[in-house]
Amino acid sequence: MRGRTPRAGYVGWLLVMVGAMVLGALLPLARVAAQDATPDASIAASPTAGEVIKSPTREEMRAEIEAAFPIEEAQNQGGTFIDSGTSDIQTLNPLLAEESATFAVLGQIYEQLVGGDPRTGQPAPTGLADRWEIAPDGITYTFYLNKEAKWHDGTDVTADDVIFSFDAQADEATASTYTTGFNNAVASYRAIDEDTIEVVAKDRLVSFLYELVSWVVPKHVWENVPHEAWKEDPASTGQDPARVIGSGPFKLQEWKQGESVTLVRNDDYYDVMPHIDSYVYRVWPNQEAIVNALLNGEVDLAGLEPADVAAVEGAEGVKIETYSTQSFVYFEYNLNPETTTKWQDARVRQALVYALDREAIVNDILLGYAEVARGTQPTISYAYDPESIETEYTYDPEKAKQLLADAGWTDTNGNGIVDKDGEELEFEFLYPSGSPTYDQMVAYFQDAWREIGVAMTPRSLEFTALIEATTTEPTFEVALYGFNWDATFIQDAMFGCDQYQTGFNDMKYCNLELDEIHEQARREFDDERRAEVLIQASNIVNEELPVVVIYFSQAIVAYSARLHNVFPGPWSTLGPGLSYVWIEE
Repeated sequence: MRGRTPRAGYVGWLLVMVGAMVLGALLPLARVAAQDATPDASIAASPTAGEVIKSPTREEMRAEIEAAFPIEEAQNQGGTFIDSGTSDIQTLNPLLAEESATFAVLGQIYEQLVGGDPRTGQPAPTGLADRWEIAPDGITYTFYLNKEAKWHDGTDVTADDVIFSFDAQADEATASTYTTGFNNAVASYRAIDEDTIEVVAKDRLVSFLYELVSWVVPKHVWENVPHEAWKEDPASTGQDPARVIGSGPFKLQEWKQGESVTLVRNDDYYDVMPHIDSYVYRVWPNQEAIVNALLNGEVDLAGLEPADVAAVEGAEGVKIETYSTQSFVYFEYNLNPETTTKWQDARVRQALVYALDREAIVNDILLGYAEVARGTQPTISYAYDPESIETEYTYDPEKAKQLLADAGWTDTNGNGIVDKDGEELEFEFLYPSGSPTYDQMVAYFQDAWREIGVAMTPRSLEFTALIEATTTEPTFEVALYGFNWDATFIQDAMFGCDQYQTGFNDMKYCNLELDEIHEQARREFDDERRAEVLIQASNIVNEELPVVVIYFSQAIVAYSARLHNVFPGPWSTLGPGLSYVWIEE
């Protein structure tokens, strides 16, 4: 199963090292206070005590990460790591990416200004910045680039590249999903010298480093391309692979669209040099093909669906890890009245949830590898508190029918489908192709809704086509997705009024009270108080239902026993990263 990723700056590659997976989890954000610069200092600390807050250095953070994982010394150099998924990547431009497989690939080619900690998902100096400081005003950030970082063509990475990338991120013409979040957080930025950047936030924000969305692309490659042309530029589409130039540990060799993406090691990489020679992301026609490829030794890593476990468990040479994540599966309603008026009444939206036996979905379809959602905060969120959720959508088809009737939808012509003002309640339901779990679940939705007089027609789409259908020309009626929250668990990227078509608000949903609550959360540095605020937000969304969160996900990761230094976990499928992996001969 694949998902979309908000605020995918420093967290992007951590969340999605498996192209086919919806991964991630949360270790609670540290309680914040002004403190000395030590490796244990909270990077998200609130600088309100008149002191400079310093991040750990790259060396300090690297030592912490390596000490946290039982990393073996490599006994072999070389080999190819083969990843897998059921649909292709979107783009070769990281500022235009928004889903898991694309970030899994591009996270090896490009880097962010701010990296991430694979233990916690919090900001860390594992990107292009060796360290940063927050001034006593709490809003001025100074980032110090690694002086050895170079682009794949040998050109130095400089502050000008960062400023150039920020300019592209800030411009709506670039068509990046992250523009609104960036502009909401950043007041100004400038280069101090060749290796130093100053960024001023609009306020003291606990979410600032998450919203910076700091993918860095080379100015000398992109400066003559207008932002509005980036999406179709040959360097984004793969037609000109020579211009796909990053600063990461791997370089693009080729993208065979619909088949595979091949990366080769960057032998001039300035940080941890990979042991393997190459990384390949292979596209398979469906999940069954992926499982067979794993069992036949054709792929090294795969995300499993619940029904796959029995076939893979106990197989020689294959290991399986399972863990809770910060992701969820949901369907979204198109609330734009110019497209459809079917979902304007919340009672209709609620009726569709009451008609579903989500306990049966989790137990019978997902075989227990999930949890029925209560609210919008996943089980591992510091704001997860199901007892505080005011409305619980239990299975109650009679209540579903009554809600429809109360909203004016009744079967006036006796054909079994409810209607109102001459229009029957029928719609097309879009969902990602290639997943037997999704196929089975959507078929159940169709039957369950037919029982309450609602006609749904399922339509599966390749994932990138699904994104196009719900964003570029959002004429869809209802669509199914997976989604990953970042470690703040602030959910404005999906539910903010200003995020329609510039963020992840495909629904055209807007609640100004909810926007104010999310703004309060962004400025609240106390974890407990922020959790209380987010529970308020969750109750509003849970009541108004612009989306229906079906369940909170668990990840099931299978990988070849030939791989060493693979440590699947909530924030990174490979633990400290692909650079540490080595493969037995």
